Amino acid sequence: MHLIQFDLSATGPGSSRPVFVRLCDAIIAAITDGRLKPGDRLPGSRALARDLGLHRNTVDAAFREAIAQGWLTPQPSRGTFVTATLPDSQPPRPRTTPPEPPDDTAPPARLHLSDGVPDPRLMPAADLARAFRRALLSGRDPYGDGYGDPRGLPQVRQAVQHLLATDRGLSPDRYDLLMTRGSQMALYLAASAAVSPGGAIAVEDPGYPQATAAFRAAGARVLPVPVDAAGLDVETLARLAASDPGLQAVYVTPHHQYPTTVTLAADRRLRLLEVAARHRLVLIEDDYDHDYRFDGRPVLPLAARSGPGQDAVAVIYVGSLSKVLAPTLRLGYAAAPPALLHRMAERRDAIDRQGDTPLEAAVAALIRDGELARHTRKARRIYQARRDHMIRRLEETFGTVLEVRPPAGGLALWATVTDGSPAQDWATAARRLGLAVRPGASFCLDPATPPPQAFRIGFAALTEAEADRAVTLLAQAHRMLA
Repeated sequence: MHLIQFDLSATGPGSSRPVFVRLCDAIIAAITDGRLKPGDRLPGSRALARDLGLHRNTVDAAFREAIAQGWLTPQPSRGTFVTATLPDSQPPRPRTTPPEPPDDTAPPARLHLSDGVPDPRLMPAADLARAFRRALLSGRDPYGDGYGDPRGLPQVRQAVQHLLATDRGLSPDRYDLLMTRGSQMALYLAASAAVSPGGAIAVEDPGYPQATAAFRAAGARVLPVPVDAAGLDVETLARLAASDPGLQAVYVTPHHQYPTTVTLAADRRLRLLEVAARHRLVLIEDDYDHDYRFDGRPVLPLAARSGPGQDAVAVIYVGSLSKVLAPTLRLGYAAAPPALLHRMAERRDAIDRQGDTPLEAAVAALIRDGELARHTRKARRIYQARRDHMIRRLEETFGTVLEVRPPAGGLALWATVTDGSPAQDWATAARRLGLAVRPGASFCLDPATPPPQAFRIGFAALTEAEADRAVTLLAQAHRMLA
């Protein structure tokens, strides 16, 4: 058994954080600074509780939390050990400066396999509530006049900018930051700042319908570019840019393409930057689920590669904290070169003078104190298990009827129909059984192109029991097509 001392000096009665969380953080700190090595056995919870003067349930809760985050591994009849392969994410750092229309004949859907939203039941509600309450009770007006900076609260911008610099390679020297009410607002502001009236934006097809709606609302023409197994067809984009002088921007989801989940191939990333530089195109990069990468390390954003040698490429990098917390908490952001971000802030000021200051303050505290990183690690493990369970159940139930390639990350699958069943009819039948699932046609922009016979199957918001029920209903709907 490995004997070690855990520093719990921060767990006194004045602390607002639960003792088990402090102990969990102390265990993680011992691992990351080398006092505990991969494979080391920890003391038993009873012995550790006695040594620390804590209740055994507190120690058990700390162990469970560290196990959920991937730092510890339980081995039946042997004990609890430091995980041999540690999580990619680092521990908390010290403080430093349109859906398809409903079928009127069908009952309301009881289960949803749509889009790929996170599970709101996993939201760190207690931590967020404490941080939100502190923000409300502080009574401080950071601006003095009751109105805020349209870019967002300074402390949340600083916290998010630090995350982008350390985790995603976005240099604070080249990118200013703007907080928004969800990524949808960020997309609208990006289009309005990057495209002049009558100008055009190229978008992926199939792609994200809400992005297309935002761009059209901003007055831009929308031009579809096909997607294949390697992501955006950059050569088609190059021909389009050469033939249409009004093309001014490109919208891409390179990390996990929406809806097909594929990652843009490395050679296409380089070629995309080359085409953008040659034709002076602004890249609007939507990295909507960067935090959820299960296989391999996350791919750095295009925005991180638009520096030396690619100085002519302007990238507006759009992200969301809603995927990490809950869809109902509308908090997105955009990082962009100063001139572009200034135009975005001016437009935001005209439609929404400031964001949700208490929410921004609360989220800044969660980031600063490491709570958001801790929750993300925990959620990532849960979602990976749910991904694997959903794939297993689909394969067991449908065999070769549905072809599913496990995505490296994200919160949804792309399932291709191989037996000739029309995906749209299958989705309609499922809706009548109370199951909502979106077929490939609902993501397509070009009416002249046959829609993919496929489904986007969100798995993150369903427990294993709920996923089993959803797959059963999908199988019943398939039988109705015979």
